[in-house]
Amino acid sequence: DVQLVESGGGSVQRGGSLRLSCSVSGDTVTKYCLGWFRQTPGKEREGLEVLDSDCYRNTEDSAKGRFTVSRDNDKNTFYLQMNNPKPEDSAMYHCAARKTRAACSTSSSWYDYWGQGTQVTVS
Repeated sequence: DVQLVESGGGSVQRGGSLRLSCSVSGDTVTKYCLGWFRQTPGKEREGLEVLDSDCYRNTEDSAKGRFTVSRDNDKNTFYLQMNNPKPEDSAMYHCAARKTRAACSTSSSWYDYWGQGTQVTVS
């Protein structure tokens, strides 16, 4: 079974940087759409940026210019690099995956596999 485990969350100062990791087990990441999402209490889960099997990115406006998804095939892991975070970026961050060669959606309902989440707090 495919499992995703996030790490790297924590506290970061406004204007700093933070990298979240999502380790994938049970299959090879190159076969998947890989995405990062975030959620705050009372709000729907929001897509940030997703990466397809050919490394084409689909990015939401809230992430453009600041957040970037990348993939390390050797480690079977993908990342969210957060640059210049703002207090409004504080949230629970989740990684997700769907096995497909199609273009990737930024809609959370499209994804089949999810990590447990890692909290990011920006002050």
